[in-house]
Amino acid sequence: MKILVVNGPNLNMLGKRDPKFYSSRTYDDLLKMIGAKALELDAQVEVFQSNHEGAIIDRLQDAMEDGTDGLVINPGAFTHYSYAIHDALEILSFPKIEIHISDINSRDEFRKISVTRPACDGQIVGEGFEGYLHAMEEVAKLIDK
Repeated sequence: MKILVVNGPNLNMLGKRDPKFYSSRTYDDLLKMIGAKALELDAQVEVFQSNHEGAIIDRLQDAMEDGTDGLVINPGAFTHYSYAIHDALEILSFPKIEIHISDINSRDEFRKISVTRPACDGQIVGEGFEGYLHAMEEVAKLIDK
């Protein structure tokens, strides 16, 4: 089973961003957690992060041909306005879960809107870094169906 984890803009700055919403843990801490979960799930997991919308779209399109079985995506701020990422997600035929570290539904009004969510099979918000692990479990269940 091959799972792709895609992180959008500013997620590489975890540990430096507002700890009230994102914790004081770092992006490297997140990568270690994802790696440990991959071993537990007996899955091959690739993590991709970019601050550039086009690079994320290119990686999603590449996933159609590289044996990817499922996707966990945190589009970051692109969540709220990137119809281009929505369209790239919509094309993918494998399971997709959108993840957000903070509870986007209890923050600024603009954060409550997700244009990417309708192109995914589910959304996990407000579980901190552990939300990624939950999303990986959910994707694995959907792959095994």
